[in-house]
Amino acid sequence: MTALAGKAAIVTGGGRGIGRAVTEALRAAGADLTICGRGARPEDLPAEILWVQGDVSRADDAARICAEARAEFGPVSILVNNAGIQIEKTVTETTDDDWDRLIGANCRGVFNMCRAFIPQVPETGGSIVNLGSVSGEVADPSMAIYNASKGFVHALTRSIAVDHGPRIRCNAVRPGWIMTDMAEAGFALAHDPERARADAIARHPAGRLGAPQDVAGAILWLVSDAAGFVTGQSFTIDGGLTSASPLQPRLF
Repeated sequence: MTALAGKAAIVTGGGRGIGRAVTEALRAAGADLTICGRGARPEDLPAEILWVQGDVSRADDAARICAEARAEFGPVSILVNNAGIQIEKTVTETTDDDWDRLIGANCRGVFNMCRAFIPQVPETGGSIVNLGSVSGEVADPSMAIYNASKGFVHALTRSIAVDHGPRIRCNAVRPGWIMTDMAEAGFALAHDPERARADAIARHPAGRLGAPQDVAGAILWLVSDAAGFVTGQSFTIDGGLTSASPLQPRLF
């Protein structure tokens, strides 16, 4: 598949989980990839992928990531904002440090990357996909500022689409239970994690929890020319979890 041949892309937080699956999908489609993270370059990252160490919550780092991608590959037309963290606390349990860490990564980081990326998009156009969450639409217990941060991402996505179209298309994906380290942390909060996992599966009409590749496939479509008339939208990828009534028996 070469749908993205000749195009350059940036994936934030691309070293693991959903970000790594997105990186692999875009690479397989022919894109030149720059990915970034706060840590060292992953040892198993293919040599042709550019790794930039940086913290997207810092405006200078976001600008440097975009500049290094452009210096390596030329004009960059695709941005996937995947980097983010999760903190499992209620409002009253949340400290100022928690606020700064999570809002910095999940809100300011997305904003910083979009602000640095948009001015350098070529005249031929570009595409942004932001990682939101079903938690930005329906609240997970004890995840107050995480839930709020994803609502911010959805709203920012719409504003970018309106303000910067038609040159730039901007969409979001809203994953549900995708099996990553972040999801495992959520199950670990339960008194009986295995029972919680079984109950979660039973609540999905798809009959399973999601995999990072389920999200990556949707993002690959959104950044391709096949989605050329799609902008300002948020797409739920949750195996039907939020479609089912909580009053219905778990018969899936």
